[in-house]
Amino acid sequence: MTTMRAAFVQDGALTLRTDYPVPVPQGEEVLVRIRLAGVCATDLELLRGYKGGFRGVLGHEFVGEVVAAPSAHHWEGKRVVGEINVGCGRCSLCHRGLGKHCRQRTSLGIIGRDGVFADYTLLPVHNLHAVPEHVPDEVAVFAEPLAAAYELLEQANIGPGQRVTVLGDGRLGLICAFVLAQTGCDLTVIGRTPEKLALLAGTGAQTVLSSPDTLDRLADDPADIVVDATGARDGFFTALRLVRPLGALMLKSTFADRVHDFDLSRLVVDEITIIGSRCGPFAPALAALASGAIDPRPLIHAEYSLEHAAAAIARAGEKGVLKVLIRP
Repeated sequence: MTTMRAAFVQDGALTLRTDYPVPVPQGEEVLVRIRLAGVCATDLELLRGYKGGFRGVLGHEFVGEVVAAPSAHHWEGKRVVGEINVGCGRCSLCHRGLGKHCRQRTSLGIIGRDGVFADYTLLPVHNLHAVPEHVPDEVAVFAEPLAAAYELLEQANIGPGQRVTVLGDGRLGLICAFVLAQTGCDLTVIGRTPEKLALLAGTGAQTVLSSPDTLDRLADDPADIVVDATGARDGFFTALRLVRPLGALMLKSTFADRVHDFDLSRLVVDEITIIGSRCGPFAPALAALASGAIDPRPLIHAEYSLEHAAAAIARAGEKGVLKVLIRP
């Protein structure tokens, strides 16, 4: 087989290609057949011009099967998920273990590397993580966004006695809440949709609907840590209202819009720590999925075939919709 189907993006428009070349592994790369992929808010933002736009095959959340691994044959036949960033391996950041921040990096379906809304994709073998046999594809496909949520625990010491607020009840906000609830912190999640917030029942998190009165009340008793997972520019300003002096803002939102005319002295006077938070560790994410400590399947709203990738992405952008999956 020399060609495959792929959801190709150019100039902000997505087209299903049926004649796209099947990629050929080079060096330590392996060829992965995509079993299931997830639509992320970042995919939607790339179509809106995030990071200057994207040209190539979209998508970075996946579970697949290794079909060719010339440099590591023992991986062939294994079901895998994968870390999305590929550093150059030569620069000082890569040598310091910071390859996901390499200035020459490629990122699966985001920067300079074809993604997973296709029949096949390529990743270096060291980016792969084997999926336990008993974990279904519909669970394993959440490994990458769940790992991103676990990055919060890598970046801040969060535990009992701390008051943490998650702002946003979308895909990533809920997943962050699932992870934070495991720490025993005093967790509040602010959202706009009762049905979404209801998915946190049983986690121990307090859920509140966003309103001017609610935000005023929470601002009067600010949290130690606020996680902005709104995916919107205004989320940053709301989060800043809700964090106490000497507290921390952890920013999960990636969006094409920019924050203008911001008074930085506000951060200085209140001595606020700003923490950008992106990709994270796969090991605890896979462990939580394998043990059943976190079951993300209630977040799935719809599944589409690859032929209907454009419809899947449009559906993911509709108000109130959580995770949309694409099955090649």
